[in-house]
This record gives sequence, C-alpha cells and structure tokens, in this order.
Amino acid sequence: MTTPMTLADLTTRTGLDVLDHLERQVTIPVVDGLQAQGDLIVIPYAFLAPHVRPHPGARWQEVPAAGIELLRSAAGGNPHSLVAEPGTCRWTTGVRDPMRLALGMFETSAVAYLIHPEHGGTGIAPGRYVVRRQRERNTERTGWMGNRMIAD
Repeated sequence: MTTPMTLADLTTRTGLDVLDHLERQVTIPVVDGLQAQGDLIVIPYAFLAPHVRPHPGARWQEVPAAGIELLRSAAGGNPHSLVAEPGTCRWTTGVRDPMRLALGMFETSAVAYLIHPEHGGTGIAPGRYVVRRQRERNTERTGWMGNRMIAD
C-alpha cells in the first residue's frame, strides 16, 4: 500500500511551488477518469482512442521527478507541470488529434501528478491519457458565436 501524497509532499519532492492560499496538508486525490485543471483536461485514452492516437514515429520522453511543463497559462503566467517518479511515466507531443486540442499524451505505470501554482495538485492513476486544452462554447448574445480556448 502506498502512502497518500499531500500537497506539501509533492512540492517538496518536485521543487515546484504553489500559492500560499492552498492548504499544503491536504491529501491529493488520485483519479483514473476525466480531470480538469484550469485550462487543461486529462482524458483517459480509451475515451478518445478511435480518434486520437500517437504518430507512428512519436518520440516519447521520460518524465523526470522535477516534471515537464505542459502548458503555461495565458499571458505567460503559471505553468501546468506533469511530475512522476523516475522511470514510471513517459510523455509525447507527437499526437494526431483531428480537433487539434491535444497537447500530448502520457503513459504511467505509477501515480503521476499534475501541479499548478494556483490549482495545487491532482493525482493520476496508472494508465494512458491524453492532455488537451479545454474550450468553452460562447452562448452569449454578443454577436460572436463559437468555441474559444479557456484561458487560465
């Protein structure tokens, strides 16, 4: 049985920090389904497999303990970082996505974490996942209709 990870444990382990308003002693939940963090959404690969897949020659890289920055928020602010124990997780940006929302995908054999200074951390159960940008549909009567990316 593994010991639950707290936000304090995660920030100490990775060297990445979060804002002071977040409770550092909170246990980070581990989820094997959909999860969103600001302008990103993590989707189990099985949900998208018929449409999204890695390029045949995709280059995969190991995710180091210090993490990989997946996306920096709008205006160059805070990063969303994927972190994992060395040797347990790999990441690629070589993804075919007809909707052009995928930033990449990762496979993890142990719990991986998504960490963001304003949102804290979320745990991701072992498996294969696609990381996409989130978008929202504008339904206001402003003369503009359609989808737009969520800016964090």
